[in-house]
Amino acid sequence: MAGSRITKDVFGTLPDGRNVERIVLRGEGGFEARIITHGAVLQALIAPDAKGGYDDVVLGHDAFAGYLAERKFFGATVGRYANRIAKGQFVLDGETVQLPVNNDPNALHGGLDGFDRKLWEIAEIDDGAEPAVTLTYVSANGEEHYPGRLDVRLTYRVTGPTELSLSMEARTDRPTIVNLTNHSFFNLEGATSGTPILDHRLTVAAEHFLAIDPTAIPLPELPRAVAGTPFDFRDARPVGERIRENDQQLRNGKGYDHTYCLARDGELRLAARLDAPRSGRVMELLTNQPGLQVYSGNYLDGTIAGKGGRLYRQSDAMCLEPHIWPDAPNRPDFPSPRLAPGEVYRHHTVYRFAVSSP
Repeated sequence: MAGSRITKDVFGTLPDGRNVERIVLRGEGGFEARIITHGAVLQALIAPDAKGGYDDVVLGHDAFAGYLAERKFFGATVGRYANRIAKGQFVLDGETVQLPVNNDPNALHGGLDGFDRKLWEIAEIDDGAEPAVTLTYVSANGEEHYPGRLDVRLTYRVTGPTELSLSMEARTDRPTIVNLTNHSFFNLEGATSGTPILDHRLTVAAEHFLAIDPTAIPLPELPRAVAGTPFDFRDARPVGERIRENDQQLRNGKGYDHTYCLARDGELRLAARLDAPRSGRVMELLTNQPGLQVYSGNYLDGTIAGKGGRLYRQSDAMCLEPHIWPDAPNRPDFPSPRLAPGEVYRHHTVYRFAVSSP
């Protein structure tokens, strides 16, 4: 319709014949967020550069076949538990739960068939001043061995001229655990630029991070201070400045693949800032989550062809994933992922774009 800031079309079809829909939300100028219902994926995010141009800044695929063929979490909504749980096992209210192990020897990102592989329903479209789409998914009791039915409601909303907000809520009918995130791979020079993110300047508002073992499970120790380590991004530094230092934690993660410890008060606040030197794009990430996974694309190995037919290689993108800390069900000293009937899990993240001089 005339003046509409939302469009909807069919992006692809599942093998069982169900359509995968794409919803486009528009801000000012050429700012757009494109969401598909398979995996509640952020399929494209079109942001301005310092010269007045616009380009897609998230990795992924131009056609649905790419998402169906390979599970790489490009732009996906990850659940029921984002990140890892040691050996796929935890105890909840005295009952041992054994999840499928899909990242030997641990459970990762919801298991063998997580939320990123599900077809979400469009519950609401808001074509007002702040265009939005709300998607829902119901995870049955026992899905991937998680206890309890989980009703999830997710809203992507353009909340400013060049700002995208993501809100997620979840409710359950029996005690369970929940930890959701968006798994977008960002390259602020452009998704098809072929420019690694090692020159991107990163700032993270955290004084501590979680040291990990070689399987990426947090070590049984207190969070480590970032001061004096390659993990100190309290002031802006290029991602690649210290990524090849002789540091055991960098070896364990094959680069950066670590959770930074944010405020635990549940308030929306600035967590990270990423800026690209050539395009002049700047992204600020605000979240109410207690952790931010900083991942430098270490496992992109050139085997996947993405947008524009380009092969994705190591450090072609960076993930900034807000969530509860990994392995928290086994760590009473960590923020709790437990959700009980009558409670509401709430996740709020904002991606705010601006430009600086290139």
